[in-house]
Amino acid sequence: MNRVSSFIRPLVPRDPNEEHRVATPLELLTDLCFVVAVAQAATGLHHAISDGHWALGVGHFVMAFFAIWWTWLNFTWFASAFDNDDGIARLLTIFQILGSLVLAAGIVRFFDDDALLIIVGYVIMRIALVIQWIRVSRNCPEYALTARRYALGVVLVQAGWIGFYFVPSALYVPTFLFLVLCEFAVPVISEKPGMTPWHPHHIAERYSLFFIIVLGETILSTTVAIQDAVAGEHPAAKVAYVVIGGILIVFSLWWLYLLPAKRGRCPRR
Repeated sequence: MNRVSSFIRPLVPRDPNEEHRVATPLELLTDLCFVVAVAQAATGLHHAISDGHWALGVGHFVMAFFAIWWTWLNFTWFASAFDNDDGIARLLTIFQILGSLVLAAGIVRFFDDDALLIIVGYVIMRIALVIQWIRVSRNCPEYALTARRYALGVVLVQAGWIGFYFVPSALYVPTFLFLVLCEFAVPVISEKPGMTPWHPHHIAERYSLFFIIVLGETILSTTVAIQDAVAGEHPAAKVAYVVIGGILIVFSLWWLYLLPAKRGRCPRR
């Protein structure tokens, strides 16, 4: 009985004022898997631009990145509010990681207008979230209505994403924008009965860690660009442009995101 109770614990709100709340190792692993999908989307954009299809490439990149960003965002905020790190939560997180890898594997095909795998991966991740919200609705009367609204809203929108697979390519953009608005409407409607708690330090740390991992992918891309420039026997001036430009991009991203946050946390006296 003790083993069962340790594996399945009530999913109740976390204290938003909890001290020393940090990202768990499983959350870090999840972020890493999501960044793999980001890298795949960036690769697809690179190939599309190289082939002269920059407009289609940007459009597909935006769609793929939204799927990655929105599922990560929902997972992060839910975990900040309710994560109890029990066995079920860990299994559902692994299930979500599986969905992110399926999505990542489907991004290349998505750039060729085959959205099957990317939709399957997206739906897998959303199923994990729906199960978590159902657990909240059963364990936490205070947020039961909010949790039920979230679960129902996510399910309805996922039905729309499944239908997106059968939409002709010419209708991709308007259908995508409509479904994005539906996704944004779910938290707005769901949070009306009561706003779910969240931990400011935990959220800030999750955002920063995710950004650092993505920044690592940017550094890797810059390194590869420098290698290609040198190996191609280009003029020294062009190689210098690549080196300086890559370093400036990486440093600028770091400066814009991390430095203001650092100053906010540790003001000078």
